[in-house]
Amino acid sequence: MTSAIDVVLPVLDEAEALPWVLGRMPSGYRAIVVDNGSTDGSAGIAEHHGALVVSEPRRGFGAACWAGLTAATADVVCFLDADGSLDPRELPRVAAPVLSGDADLVLGARRAERGAWPMHARVGNRMVARALRARGAIDLADIGPMRAARREPLLRLGILDRRFGWPLEMVVRAVDVGWRITEIPVTYRVRVGRSKVTGTVRGTAKAVCDMRRVLATSRP
Repeated sequence: MTSAIDVVLPVLDEAEALPWVLGRMPSGYRAIVVDNGSTDGSAGIAEHHGALVVSEPRRGFGAACWAGLTAATADVVCFLDADGSLDPRELPRVAAPVLSGDADLVLGARRAERGAWPMHARVGNRMVARALRARGAIDLADIGPMRAARREPLLRLGILDRRFGWPLEMVVRAVDVGWRITEIPVTYRVRVGRSKVTGTVRGTAKAVCDMRRVLATSRP
């Protein structure tokens, strides 16, 4: 039986956060946990909490997102970090404009609680958003990880990046084909455990580098 909405959660060692995240999944939203090489039992925990678990041995945020998207069967697909920084109970607000036909892609614009968003990560996000505006693409407040769109059109976008450039390439390609894109404010909480990206300057630098590569290889 096909769920109303599938939620793709890329996972790399999120055993601590998964019970809270999966326990707050709204009714009608099916969690698809993409295990990207965890060694802490994340896959087993996800299965225990009723998620569909997909294994993606090729490391990379985009690789995990793509594996989840191709495993999804629902008409509408959401993406969500599995680290507890975003509340799944806000997914219906993000998905609503897509379900109503008022938007083709909805991004959750993060409103950070104290201590949730390190300055280096916040600056990196602003740099990417500014680069988008500079190329005349779109004016966004955030390249946020909580998002919603219809599955078939997403597949047709042909997103190629399999690293941290995935979220930005989705936006760039959506702009290029004339999608209606909107933002919905969502709460950004202090994550559970240490981040592989925003928790370190090096991780943030890698993500920004991947996103700059996406901008450099896409048409202005």
